[in-house]
Amino acid sequence: MAFLNVYLNFNGNCEAAFNHYKSVFGGEFATFSRFGDMPSDEQPLPESEANKILHVSLPVGSAGCVLMGSDCPPSFPNGVQGNLFNISITAENKEEADRLFNSLSTGGKVNMPIADTFWGAYFGMFADQFGVQWMVNFDYPKP
Repeated sequence: MAFLNVYLNFNGNCEAAFNHYKSVFGGEFATFSRFGDMPSDEQPLPESEANKILHVSLPVGSAGCVLMGSDCPPSFPNGVQGNLFNISITAENKEEADRLFNSLSTGGKVNMPIADTFWGAYFGMFADQFGVQWMVNFDYPKP
């Protein structure tokens, strides 16, 4: 069965926010990558964006909850700080990811079609017909 996590988006201060959350909740970042870490054949970004956060995840508590976030690249619409979030669904398998992505995105706007990614996941993003931002993810098993 799929589970949900909160995914926060920031306008350039994601690293500061997550360092604060880490000081409050403790633990270590499970993932921490910058836009400059992307392969050069991915969507090019201005050099000014390279040091911003592409993805960060911080496990919180013992129930498997993960707080995740990133800075919004210039191609994303900026919103009101504090209201920039996505609901992130982690699927148990690729078929479930496809079903969730296709069902929830019907009537909405796909921002990133679900597909294999350079970080080893099957991932897509969209706004549903009600304007709610979603991310669907399936992590391939590590060898």
